[in-house]
Amino acid sequence: MAALVRRHDRDRFLTAIFAPAARREALFTLYAFNHELARAREVASEPPLALIRLHWWREVVAGAPRRHEVATPLRAAIAAGLFEATALADLIAAREIEAEPAIPTRAAWRDYVRASAGGLAVVAGKLLGAPAAAEEPLRALGAAYGVAGLLRSLVVHARAGRVLIPVDLLAEHGLTPEHVIAMPDAVALRDVRAALAAEGRALLAAAKGVDLPPAAIAAALPAVLARRDLAYPQRPPRPRGFGDRLAVTWAGLAGRL
Repeated sequence: MAALVRRHDRDRFLTAIFAPAARREALFTLYAFNHELARAREVASEPPLALIRLHWWREVVAGAPRRHEVATPLRAAIAAGLFEATALADLIAAREIEAEPAIPTRAAWRDYVRASAGGLAVVAGKLLGAPAAAEEPLRALGAAYGVAGLLRSLVVHARAGRVLIPVDLLAEHGLTPEHVIAMPDAVALRDVRAALAAEGRALLAAAKGVDLPPAAIAAALPAVLARRDLAYPQRPPRPRGFGDRLAVTWAGLAGRL
């Protein structure tokens, strides 16, 4: 699983290294599962096909035997009690909105990032022994990373004909999803990017001071990268550099964000 996550989700691979060795492989399996959910819409030629792929994963989580490089270890981890099937099913349900033509409102968009990236952080935290009191801060930190990821991927998504920005926010700035697809680098999107980044920073602020046991810090470390990305929402996405790796390493070794 580590090789798959390193290939497709380098950010979370970097953060997972700081998980306890006894839980690291299960965390890689969780992140590989998340990658499969994220690509359900990416590889589908039509939205209904994405829902079919998500339903396949719902059957896996429910107990259906499947021979697959991710499904097999995921089922083993569920059977071992490392993951709750209901929590994984919630991650699947959160992705269904990606098969819709658009996300209509900012409220629906907030629910989406909190349930998808936010929910993933909660599941990771439970795996690593985070207390129940840390669930909401972890959800906020994970959602903040999700917001940063959407901003980093905005152009890539637009070129694929996908827009994961709330329609009502675009309308406030005289834009539509079609504008984003046609001109994802347009200056007109600067205010939209700024508004989304502000949402992400608010999520980070909501989780400020969260107290996590050292063993669970890896579940929150993606927020370190989110903080760096959200500080410069207008900057074109760039490959992760030494500064990013150093920030994650420092936080991971110190056991605090």
